[in-house]
Amino acid sequence: MPRYFFNVYPDSAELDREGTEIADSYEAQAEAVRMAGEIMRDLGRRFWTGEEWRLDVIDAEGNRIFVVRFSAREVADGEL
Repeated sequence: MPRYFFNVYPDSAELDREGTEIADSYEAQAEAVRMAGEIMRDLGRRFWTGEEWRLDVIDAEGNRIFVVRFSAREVADGEL
């Protein structure tokens, strides 16, 4: 079974050194989306700065195969 690594930036403390065995890249994509949701939930106020977060998914050969980018910020009344 292939091994995938899920690295979170800008929080370098979240680098995945062990990886996870997952059946295929489609399941790795689903895992990346699930992880991004958990990160957004767990960061609380820290997430709402507008800073971009990134979750890179790396294969066993060290190739970045896809990335999830996410950010959030509060807006002032009338701001788009």
